[in-house]
Order: sequence, then C-alpha cells, then structure tokens
Amino acid sequence: MTPILEVRDLSVEFHTRDGVARAVDRVGLRLEPGEVLAVLGESGSGKSVTAQAIMGVLHTPPARVTGGEILYQGRDLLRMSEPQRRRVRGREIGMIFQDALSALDPVFSVGFQLSEALRHGSGMSRSAARARTAELMDLVRIPDARRRLRDYPHQLSGGMRQRVMIALALAQNPKVLIADEPTTALDVTVRAQIMDLLGDLRRSLGMAMILITHDLGVVAGVADRIVIMYAGRTVEQADVYQLYEAPGHPYTRGLLGSVPRLAARRGPLPAIEGAPPSPMRIPRGCAFHPRCPHATEVCRSTPPPRVPLGAGRYSDCHYAAQVAGGLI
Repeated sequence: MTPILEVRDLSVEFHTRDGVARAVDRVGLRLEPGEVLAVLGESGSGKSVTAQAIMGVLHTPPARVTGGEILYQGRDLLRMSEPQRRRVRGREIGMIFQDALSALDPVFSVGFQLSEALRHGSGMSRSAARARTAELMDLVRIPDARRRLRDYPHQLSGGMRQRVMIALALAQNPKVLIADEPTTALDVTVRAQIMDLLGDLRRSLGMAMILITHDLGVVAGVADRIVIMYAGRTVEQADVYQLYEAPGHPYTRGLLGSVPRLAARRGPLPAIEGAPPSPMRIPRGCAFHPRCPHATEVCRSTPPPRVPLGAGRYSDCHYAAQVAGGLI
C-alpha cells in the first residue's frame, strides 16, 4: 500500500545562544491511508517538533530543517514554496495543537475564529462560513452549539476548548489529522470522551491520523501501529499488539513497566532511572545507554543498528532480539 504520508530521515536543529540543539535526528515515519499511527516518548523526545515540521509551522529561526523528506501523496512538502505549502496546510493535513487555551485567540469568539479559518482556507462567503461553523460545532458534540459560537475561549471548559480545536482542524476536511497531545491537562473522564470523539470522527470521515502522546493507556485502544521516540530519534516501531506483548527496546519496556496496574502488588512504581539527555549533549553510542539496565561497552561506544524483528517491525538496540524474546 502506498503511504499517504511518509517522513524520511528528517532532521531539525535549533540554533540558540548556548549552541545547537538536535531536536530531531533522522526520523522516519510512514502513515497508511485510514491508519492510526501513535508516536510515543517522554517530553523532549522530538514528537511535537516532528509534527510541526510536517505542518510547516516551525519558527525559523531558531529552528532549521537540515535534512530529509516529508512526502505527502508523493510530493515533498519541504521542497514546496510557502504559498504551495499553505494550500496543503489545513486542507490536506490538519493539526490539533497541545494547549487549546494558548492556540485559540482570547480576544475573538470561537465562532469567529472558526468562520475566519473557513473563509480564508476554503474561500467561503461569510454566511456560508457561519452555517458551516455551526455544523462543525455540532459535529464535535458541543452542547447548544449555536449559542456557544458567541463564547470566548476563557468561557469554555478545557474539554469544550479541545472540541473547538478539533473543529478547527477538521474545518477543511483534511485527509490526515495530526493530534498533538490532544488530552493534555484534561481529567480522565473528559480524556476518554475526546478520544472516543476522535475515533468516531476518523472512522466516519475516513482520515488517517498521527496521535502524539505519552499516555500508553490512550494508545492501546485506538492505534494500529506505534513508533517510539527517544532523544530525537525513532528507536522502535511495531504493531500495537506486538509492542505491548513483547517490546524490543529497553526504553519501550521501561515505559510499559511504569504504567500503574490494578493487579500489581503494593510497593514503589517501577520507573526508568535518570532523565532524557539534553538535545545539545546526546551521548555517544546508544542515546539511552546512561539509563539502560542492560547497557554494555558496545552500547556506550557504538550507535545501535536497526534490527528487524518481523514484517514492519524494528528496534534500534544492540540486543533487540534478546529484549523482545525476554532473554534479558
């Protein structure tokens, strides 16, 4: 199957007063039509920067794409002019940003912001945009939608603001939706409602979706495949069932082990020791070796190979086969 979106060897740097931060280093992703691809990793692993590079909304400077390709239906987005990129952004690829309160303009009503996006993106008349705005608010299940059009972002709850962000992302019927931490700062009940809404919309509209999160519980019920990122790199990719059953990278195993379980005995929750490295000081060899319980001298000195573990599955670890087989 031809992917609808493919990222090849993408690298992004940030040039700051303190030096160069390698936020994304030769990242590769592949999204099939209608698929949900989850991208997991701790804060600072490069997930959001990758998404912003795909959308073409990185602040340059200080950000700079230093290599790679981003192919949407075979066209390299990085080689497009800004007017060409603008025609893809929103119409073909939509994005739900992390913080709805920051992403929405506080001085305009949510209805005005939605209708302006439609007028500028699709060339609708003012009356047609108003009618479509009400439809979108109904689509994302905002109660009493027509009255809510006059509300400002601060008058809505966190869950309602997130629904407005989803409506903005869907305004021009994109074929690909990037959801960047769509349930951040929401309580458990609202989080479940938002994920159910996204799942229903994806199926009804036939979209492919990239779900960026650090919540393994959210991913288990919605994703088809999972990509794990660490220190700006993709370190594992697998089918969701394969990854949960037999992770092939010690970092993935650590993430899964740190999820609270009702059946677990009382005691300290397992955790990955240490913290992710600074993007300005990525360790030699395997970037995860300072935190890895299985690290050896080869891990400290030599970058790990990409080890195939089956069809469409890999792990960037010197001992991937042993990790996946439960031998270490």
